[in-house]
Amino acid sequence: MSKPLSGAKVMEDNQIEISVKGKWVKAPAVEFEDKFIVLKGTGVKTAQVHDEEWMEDEVSDPEACVKLLKAQKAGLHPDVFTFTQKLPATQPKYDYPMEWDSVAVARTTTFKSWWEDLPQETRKNVRRSQKRDVAIRVVPFGDDLIRGIMSVNDDSPVRQRKVNVHYGKSFEQVKRDQSSFLSHCDYIAAYVGEEMIGFLKLVYRGNVASLLNIVGKASHYDKRPTNALLSKAVELCEARGVSHLVYGKFNYGNKADSPLREFKVRNGFSEILVPRYYVPVTALGAAWIKLGMHRGLLGILPHRVIIMGVRARASWYNLSHQ
Repeated sequence: MSKPLSGAKVMEDNQIEISVKGKWVKAPAVEFEDKFIVLKGTGVKTAQVHDEEWMEDEVSDPEACVKLLKAQKAGLHPDVFTFTQKLPATQPKYDYPMEWDSVAVARTTTFKSWWEDLPQETRKNVRRSQKRDVAIRVVPFGDDLIRGIMSVNDDSPVRQRKVNVHYGKSFEQVKRDQSSFLSHCDYIAAYVGEEMIGFLKLVYRGNVASLLNIVGKASHYDKRPTNALLSKAVELCEARGVSHLVYGKFNYGNKADSPLREFKVRNGFSEILVPRYYVPVTALGAAWIKLGMHRGLLGILPHRVIIMGVRARASWYNLSHQ
């Protein structure tokens, strides 16, 4: 059985190591097909395919997977199993409880069509990057790349109004973080002279590619490295015959507006809805789904309450890092 190239390590006690908020931790897991089904949560346990977003294929036999999960012992027995369909399949295939996943997607069949649909300001930003001597290169995985990524990570302790969990990490820690999917990814880096001022990790999965990382140095924001990195990513997608480039979620639950979403829109990404299924494995899981608790706080709280919380968190971070 082949294992997903995710950097996860199979443990003898039915656990794997996964990265959560920048730290490697152990999590209970079950093997199914060529995937790891990881259990999360304390009161109500949810099972989900590990690194699902970065895999080319989806669960091919969810009924068999649920049967396997029901047969597990207590520590590996979830209450809910969730899985998603993969682009470009957007029509529901299964008769399970379902929500629509909001995915940020850019069409990358041709660079020209993507470029011509961009707002004028975004095209100016890419040209501004070129005029300010930013060089964009595809970089092989190695020590030079890791040291460059370290310098980008250490540019600021706060990123997107959150604590930067990668700030101050050692060489070995960063190397481990970046060791996933090396057989089917590209690293794209932005340089001014010999200084790396931003990088992007592009994971290929068939005719779809996903952005795993895209980070620019705040100290070089005036050079717009992230706009230039995205432009190069679309070029690579066209060269490989990749039709869709995925950049995480478009909307996060009821949180409809954010600077990140605005950045995605300005760079040619729009919303595509794909089915995500929530299969009850226990009676507790069925009740949890019926009450809508599987949506999480961002799917339950009103938008205005979410925005108030985001602003309060950002203010606290700014004060604590002055």
